[in-house]
Amino acid sequence: MNGLQLIATGGALPGRTITNDALSRMVDTSDAWITSRTGIRTRHWCTEDESAATLAIAAARQALDRSGLAPADIACCVCATLSAPDATPSVACQVQAALGLPENRPALDINAACSGFLYGMAVARGMLTTLGGQYALVIGCEALSRLMDPTDRSTCVLFGDGAGAAIFRLADTPFALTLGARGSDVLHAGGPSREGSAPITMDGKAVFRFAVDALPKCLHTVLDETRLTLDDLSWVVCHQANSRIIDHCIKALQADPAKFYKNMDRHGNTSAASIPVALNELAESGQLTPGRPLACIGFGGGLTWGGAILQYKE
Repeated sequence: MNGLQLIATGGALPGRTITNDALSRMVDTSDAWITSRTGIRTRHWCTEDESAATLAIAAARQALDRSGLAPADIACCVCATLSAPDATPSVACQVQAALGLPENRPALDINAACSGFLYGMAVARGMLTTLGGQYALVIGCEALSRLMDPTDRSTCVLFGDGAGAAIFRLADTPFALTLGARGSDVLHAGGPSREGSAPITMDGKAVFRFAVDALPKCLHTVLDETRLTLDDLSWVVCHQANSRIIDHCIKALQADPAKFYKNMDRHGNTSAASIPVALNELAESGQLTPGRPLACIGFGGGLTWGGAILQYKE
């Protein structure tokens, strides 16, 4: 058994919803400008009492409850984020404490930006196969509103906050995973060494060119490895950065648009949270077909990318 099977999901969104019209009163923009270029209409930003960690805990608790497992069944906890509220304790350790996961199991954060959830799957799979255990908790969470420059209209309209969590089981089911990285600062978020605020900056055209190349390459790689075709997949769940990126790739792949899930209109770009939030919405609405494979494709800052094919529980 060396694959991962998705058995349960959870999600959490902040209590504050920001519309495009609200942003137009903050910066020189408009609903029509944002929607036509990104497909985004609303996004969620953390309130004063919310953070990437509080969202992660809520999403993880929901996934654990839905799985029917006990905390003692979870062999590792991996959290993907670039906006943790603390350098330490990690978000994963805060989740461990809040959910009462066993103390003799690993819990750690990783940062691969928008590809983070897929990197988290790889880390979790590695720990299950080397340290033992059958079930892993993988979380993607972000509070990107805390990193943005609210006066930069090229970025503040794009990003939102949220968290998604998934319980995976080590299983002998269809599975493939590919990851990659290329050092580049075309998408940059400053850290503690930067004076003053640490806004997100982005070369939008360069990121677009990268994304429309990375998405189909990742999808072809994992399809080839599993000897599946697009027709075999129930869904292709991409990182929800921009509707134009996904539309461009659908056209290039000559694929059925109905297979490509989109929710950026409601949530914006939530980086590491976008894929698990989408998986949770599909599961909650009954649109994940048990026993059918689906693909997840991530691409983003680093630059990083990743793709996976996995099966939803039978």
